[in-house]
Amino acid sequence: MIYIAEVFLYLLVFMAGAGIFSFLNVVIYRLPRKISFVTGRSHCPACDATLRWYDMVPVFNWFYLRGKCRDCGAHISFRYPAVEALGGVLALLCVYRFGMEAEAFAAFAFLGVLTVVAFVDADTMEIPNGLVIGILIIAVVAGICALAPAWKDRLIGLVCVSVPMLLITLAIPGAFGGGDIKLMAAAGLFLGWKLCLVATFLAILTGGLYGIWLLATRKKGKKEHFAFGPFLCVGMAVALFWGEQLLEWYLGLYHF
Repeated sequence: MIYIAEVFLYLLVFMAGAGIFSFLNVVIYRLPRKISFVTGRSHCPACDATLRWYDMVPVFNWFYLRGKCRDCGAHISFRYPAVEALGGVLALLCVYRFGMEAEAFAAFAFLGVLTVVAFVDADTMEIPNGLVIGILIIAVVAGICALAPAWKDRLIGLVCVSVPMLLITLAIPGAFGGGDIKLMAAAGLFLGWKLCLVATFLAILTGGLYGIWLLATRKKGKKEHFAFGPFLCVGMAVALFWGEQLLEWYLGLYHF
């Protein structure tokens, strides 16, 4: 019976995360288009038909409807159930990593905003200031609630990556976007300086490999830019869950 109760609890956690990220799908779609995501019911972007409540069950309904609108048959991007499933997985990871504590809720809120940042930046090459402010609010609330890390580490995190990025950009115009710099300042206030540095290293590594691939396949020229925000967001997500272990492993390489 205990095993069944645990499975049911994890299923609830997954569905709660998927449901919240289902709403974030709406934010990702509407925010760049300057459409309110607070008012107005969800609708098909092709035929404008209002979605029924039973057509909005996260993940499941996309497969049930075979990726098509019930009314007009228009194709629905696989991104929608993928983002919902991501929300469920992240919710489970937060509970696994932090337990059913305040840290888990703060981490999930942080990851939710990062997800919106990543997809909006990938679509538009811009990071809206409102999303950066959202991360700042989460960081300040977490600090006020005395959640780890300590304020000293948070304040160092605020500047340890964002200021060097700013200086590099002043020296080499276009090296980093203004949104990336502000994102790292806000995220550093949440993560603290250690995890912020780990996240930046992971982002530079993966982003650099992606840039090399773009050049090798001639999908981008040497002077063309690509969205770096998604790599920063992925780096921060990995650092949030496994940053301490990665840092210990890296430092351990120098212990002889």
